[in-house]
Amino acid sequence: MIATSNWTDEDTQKAKAAWADYQRKHDVSALHGHAVGIDPQSGRVWFGTDGLEAIDAARADGIESPLFLIRVGYSYYQRKGGRRGSLGPSRRLAFHW
Repeated sequence: MIATSNWTDEDTQKAKAAWADYQRKHDVSALHGHAVGIDPQSGRVWFGTDGLEAIDAARADGIESPLFLIRVGYSYYQRKGGRRGSLGPSRRLAFHW
């Protein structure tokens, strides 16, 4: 996980619970492999083809807090290993690996 100054284990658990609840209420099978960003405080979710799109969607809705990112159908966003580019310092998020 990439730590942010105020991200806690409780935030991770809240985000996971919100995602589990969302999946119970919505069929996300057509979005398999897409990124989903979850705000642990509100439980809101945003989708994108990658994490940056999910973050941008949240930012467009006025959410500036860090998001928990995973991929639909997986328990992680990205595996550790190879470098695929930087999200840059203006993107605050948490990864679950």
